[in-house]
Amino acid sequence: MSDNKKTGFIVRLWQLFSKPAKIATGALIGMGFIGGILFWGGFNWGMEATNTEAFCSSCHAPIVEEIQTTIHFTNRSGVRAICSDCHVPHKWTDKIVRKVQASKELVMHFIGTIDTPEKFEARRKHLAEREWHRLKENDSLECRNCHDFQYMDFTEQGKRAVTMHSTSLASGDKTCIDCHKGIAHSLPDMSGVEGW
Repeated sequence: MSDNKKTGFIVRLWQLFSKPAKIATGALIGMGFIGGILFWGGFNWGMEATNTEAFCSSCHAPIVEEIQTTIHFTNRSGVRAICSDCHVPHKWTDKIVRKVQASKELVMHFIGTIDTPEKFEARRKHLAEREWHRLKENDSLECRNCHDFQYMDFTEQGKRAVTMHSTSLASGDKTCIDCHKGIAHSLPDMSGVEGW
């Protein structure tokens, strides 16, 4: 190819990409829009699919069975909490952060660290302490999504609960998880855990 033909080809190619036809521009924008909707829909579908009890129990079946004996599973009001209600924040940005953190747990399951009930029990204390720390750091946000301190009826609570809720919880010295460890799961060996 001579230099003139080569230069002419490059100029035509540059013109094609620097001044695209209106139809091509519209098609490109339309494909981008449709692709964005498909990506966003798939992303949200994946987020919600990983918030189901079926998804959680595929790796944590013994833990999901534990919850079935608690007031969070069956109670007089018929309000039932599932795994994601307590372990996944409701606010979208916090949920994304938690999902990224939880991806490590999936890796640990698939490489065999906690893939059997025996291995899970061996790491139960470590996992519980990590979750308690997370809840302590976010002021038990997931608990407060359902249990709003402002609307607690102290006349319906026991004397000890009223004392704790009206002092330590109200002052901000403590948060829900400080007193309610094991509310939905069996506790690990608590020796060496602060406050026990």
